[in-house]
Amino acid sequence: MDDRGNLHGRRVLVVDDEPYIRKILVFKLRTAGLVPIEAADGDSALRVALADRPDAVLLDVSLTPDVSGFDVLQRLKKDPRTATIPVIVLTARTHPDERATALRLGASRFLTKPFSTKALLLELEGVLAATGAAASDGPPPAGGGPPETSV
Repeated sequence: MDDRGNLHGRRVLVVDDEPYIRKILVFKLRTAGLVPIEAADGDSALRVALADRPDAVLLDVSLTPDVSGFDVLQRLKKDPRTATIPVIVLTARTHPDERATALRLGASRFLTKPFSTKALLLELEGVLAATGAAASDGPPPAGGGPPETSV
């Protein structure tokens, strides 16, 4: 996979409670020149999003046990510190209501598993271009490719 210059160095929070899926996503993002940040549950996703202010979030809606992906999405979009971070919802669920709920809560895009690395990177490019996000220099100041595969 080519190293997309407009993605290089972008920080992407990967939120999935399945370690294997998270590991694959992190590998694919890193290979594409992105800087992945990991969270295994909703509570840690919210903490990391506030502390590190990623350029984008990849969010599984089927998180366990306490805070669902929809809860994380809603909280991110209601908090002014994280409201502008684009969120791409990832799910194995295919019910149309899931997509509608995600978009209503503020998701930028919705991808159904399995999806290709190319599709994921194109979606990331699209949401980052739409927000005009510049590559992150890291957390805010105090007080403030492999062969094409599917996931």
